[in-house]
Order: sequence, then structure tokens, then C-alpha cells
Amino acid sequence: MQNFKDMTIRELAGQCETVDDIHAMIKDLFKETLQQVFEAEIENHLGYSKHDSRGNNSGNSRNGYSKKTIKSKFGETELSIPRDRKGDFEPQIIKKYETSINGLEDQIIALYSKGMSTRDIESHMKDIYGVNVSPSLVSKVTDKILPLVYEWQSRLLDPVYPIVFLDAIHFKVKHENRIVSKVLHIQF
Repeated sequence: MQNFKDMTIRELAGQCETVDDIHAMIKDLFKETLQQVFEAEIENHLGYSKHDSRGNNSGNSRNGYSKKTIKSKFGETELSIPRDRKGDFEPQIIKKYETSINGLEDQIIALYSKGMSTRDIESHMKDIYGVNVSPSLVSKVTDKILPLVYEWQSRLLDPVYPIVFLDAIHFKVKHENRIVSKVLHIQF
């Protein structure tokens, strides 16, 4: 098994000439992996695999694909989401109305919490991840956390908070014919 992995990586490495080629290959691998997960999810939902005779006259069967573009740290990726005739299949790995995955929302929230504007976040996401994120999307993502912020701000405080202040002064002193730093701790 290990030799097979090494051989495959060597074959893939032989096709890459630049770092961009490697990124493109990883993006393709990411897309193919998601497609296989979608296929496994629809098979699990329907209870039979593709082209299985158990699907004949079962009341629900495959009904083609719908296109969806998602934003991830690999950039924008177009996926084919399988559908069923009854229309009740919903992928679990990427929900029906999700358009960004892999922590992009967490990145947006982190940048916003550090004081970046929505336009700065848009520019940053484009530069770092190659993902076009509109200021309105940034606002929608940050609006998700506002109820949590308001809840935290209006929480009840404990009646007593024990506080200890520590401070120190560093002195250079002569000790055993050498000059050394000594610390004098001050406690309130």
C-alpha cells in the first residue's frame, strides 16, 4: 500500500511544474472527493447504489444533478449536487444553502473581531484565498454572531470579583562580585 501511495505521488509530482500546478491539483482532488461524498450520501439516502435494479419502481430514484459553486480556501469550486425525484435529499457535508466552507466564516469573524472593515476583509480573502467575498456576505456572517455578543454584554455579573495586582521592579545589583538583575515584587 505504501509503495502505491509513493508511486501515485511521484506520478502526480511529475505533472506539476509550479506551485500553482500543485494548488490546481489539490483543488481538483478536493472537488473529486466532495463529488464522491455526495454520491455516497445519495446512495445512503435512496438505499441502493447507482444502476442497481432495486431502484426500479422504488418510488424514489436519482433525478440528475444541480450545479452549485462553493467558496473554500482552495478558491471557488463548482460542484454537481445529486437530486432525487421526491426532492427530499439534502447533502450533509455541505448543506443546501451553504456557499462557503472550510472555516471561511470563522476567518471572516476573526478578521472582523480584530477591527477590519468589510471592504478590508473582502480584499484580504481575495488576496489570501483567491475567493471573491462580497461586503454583504461579510455583513451576513458577522450578523450571525451579534446575538451572541449582545448576550455576553448583557450577562449578569458576579457580585464580587477578587482582584490581585502584581507589579515588579527590576534592579541591577552587585552579588558575589557580579552585576545581576533582581526582581522586587510588589503586591496590592
